[in-house]
Amino acid sequence: MLQSLTSTLSAVSSLAEVDSRSTPGFDGDKAAGKAALAELGTELADLQERLHAHGTMGDPRSVLLVLQGMDTSGKGGTIEKVVGLVSPLGVRIASFKRPTPEELAHDFLWRVERRLPSAGELGVFDRSHYEDVLIGRVRRLADVDEVERRYDAINAFERRYVESGGTVLKCLLHISPDDQAARLLARLDDPTKHWKFNPGDIDERQLWDDYQEAYDVVLQRTSTDVAPWHVVPSGRKWYRNWAVGQLLLEHLRALDLGWPEADYDVDEQRARLAASS
Repeated sequence: MLQSLTSTLSAVSSLAEVDSRSTPGFDGDKAAGKAALAELGTELADLQERLHAHGTMGDPRSVLLVLQGMDTSGKGGTIEKVVGLVSPLGVRIASFKRPTPEELAHDFLWRVERRLPSAGELGVFDRSHYEDVLIGRVRRLADVDEVERRYDAINAFERRYVESGGTVLKCLLHISPDDQAARLLARLDDPTKHWKFNPGDIDERQLWDDYQEAYDVVLQRTSTDVAPWHVVPSGRKWYRNWAVGQLLLEHLRALDLGWPEADYDVDEQRARLAASS
C-alpha cells in the first residue's frame, strides 16, 4: 500500500462516493483477503496484550472501536472475525439497542459513557451513540434542535475520551440496498439464520435514502481530527473484515506499545524465589 488504510478510508465525506463492493488498499481476491486477515492476527493479539498489560500498570490508554452501519452491514461478523483474533481478556463489547426507560431518563450519552473501555481495554461498540442522531433524525424521535445539539455533544464527548488517554477508531460499514436485500434473503432461506431476521428491517429499507442522507451529515459533522470516520466498503465480507483488522492494527501500532517495565527489582524477586525453593 502506498499509504496507510487509515488515510485512504478516512478521506470520504459522502457515501455516494463509495462503491460498496470496492476493495481500496487491497489488490487480491477473496482467498487472499482471508489469508491476509489471518496474517494480521498474531500482531493484533500481541499488541492488544501489550495494551492490556500497560493498563494493569497504571497506563490510562485504551482503544474504542465503533462499528456503525445499516442492518446486515456486518457489525456482528466483524466482531467475530476481527476482534475474535485477540484474547477476550481485556476486551469489552457493548451493544446499543432501543433505550430502556432508565436510559431515556438521562441524556443520550449517559448509557454510552458507562460502557467506555477502561485503561488497557479494547472496547467495541456494536452500534453506538450515533444511533441517537441517525434514527433520531430519520424517525423524528428528537426535534431538529436536539439533533443539532447532539452532533456537538458527540464531538465533545469523543474529544474528552481521547484527552483522557483513549484512541477512537470509527468504522462506518457501507453496503448498498442490493447488498442488504441479498443478505436478508439469505437469512430467510436458512432456518439456522431465522433468529437473525427482523421483519422491521424491511420497513427500515423504505427509508434507505433518508438514512444515507443522515449518514452523510454524520460524516460531515462528526469526522474530527481526534476521531475521524473511516468508511469501509462492506459489500464483500472478506474485504470488510480485512480492512477493519488492518485499521485496528494501524491504530494499535501508533500507540508504540512496548512491554511495560516491572515496578519491582527483578533480580531481587528471582533471588527470593530461589530461596523459597
